[in-house]
Amino acid sequence: MQTFILESEYIPLIQLLKATRIAQSGGEAQMLVEEGLVKVNGNTESRKRAKLRPGDIVEFENKKVLIIAK
Repeated sequence: MQTFILESEYIPLIQLLKATRIAQSGGEAQMLVEEGLVKVNGNTESRKRAKLRPGDIVEFENKKVLIIAK
């Protein structure tokens, strides 16, 4: 499992997908979310700008990202 260190209160989902290189662009990140391919804490997430906070786990295919506080 990959970790992502959060330096602010939250990060929008599509921004996290770009920062962790799950998506190569904002458009690709939006497409992944719109197609229901991304899960947050085990649930399919449809909100592109969902606010992710420390403790959240994002899943796409066989990749998992745990968000941790700085």
